[in-house]
Amino acid sequence: MTDQPINLDALLPPAMAAKAEDLGVKKANLKAFNMFMLAVLAGAFIGIGAIFATTAAAGGAALPYGVNRLLVGFVFTVGLILVVVGGAELFTGNTLITMAFASKKVTLLQLLRNWGIVYVGNLIGSIATAYIVFLGKQYTFGSGAIGLAALGIGNAKVNLEFVQAIALGIMCNALVCMAVWMCYSARTTTDKILAIIPPIACFVAAGFEHSIANMYFIPAALFIKGDATFLTEIGKTAADYVNLTWGNFFIANLLPVTIGNIIGGGLMVGLVYWLVYLRKSK
Repeated sequence: MTDQPINLDALLPPAMAAKAEDLGVKKANLKAFNMFMLAVLAGAFIGIGAIFATTAAAGGAALPYGVNRLLVGFVFTVGLILVVVGGAELFTGNTLITMAFASKKVTLLQLLRNWGIVYVGNLIGSIATAYIVFLGKQYTFGSGAIGLAALGIGNAKVNLEFVQAIALGIMCNALVCMAVWMCYSARTTTDKILAIIPPIACFVAAGFEHSIANMYFIPAALFIKGDATFLTEIGKTAADYVNLTWGNFFIANLLPVTIGNIIGGGLMVGLVYWLVYLRKSK
């Protein structure tokens, strides 16, 4: 018996669209427990990327701004690599389920069920990761440089204007979903990793807003803010971060950024590709 040759050629966009649609159906029909646990993992994975990014950002003022941002963006990519290659459910990537919804293969209730369960799971995984790292006092490393960087990141995010946060969320998830979309063309793990790195590094370097990453960045900063001794050691006080509160985390950042992420991923990527490759064949 002759072995069949292995096809390593990348899938073309029409086949990618069909694959995205099929995956959307599978994701929407996952058992609730499995969906939730995979979502917790995804929150933790994105948190790991955020830990790496915060560490790389520590003391970064010594570098030119663009170089520092490029470095931070590059290391953050480990988060989505873990999600895609390791297998997990990420809310921002799951906005592409709109393709299956537009084809009427997924109901509105199924769509919202997936988004709701995954979003909550991502939130729990991200905050739990932030708290574990806080307990480990990793923020004190580098003579407090990591904690100072974390506070600066979290504080900047809660001080965004509402419309600004929506716009930055749109741009972010357009790039995240393009990374996921390009992974649908991949035949190997290496293909997936190489497809993920450029768009994810781009959104982080550009300063766009990712709701799930912010579920780590802002709580991490809030936990650190609560360590009065550490603030004194780095020459800061809680008054320097007056807007860094749990209320502003949810209302001033997470709400508008999530709206933007849905628009950027579900509409600007998912719906556009559905209109081009799936709608005309119906």
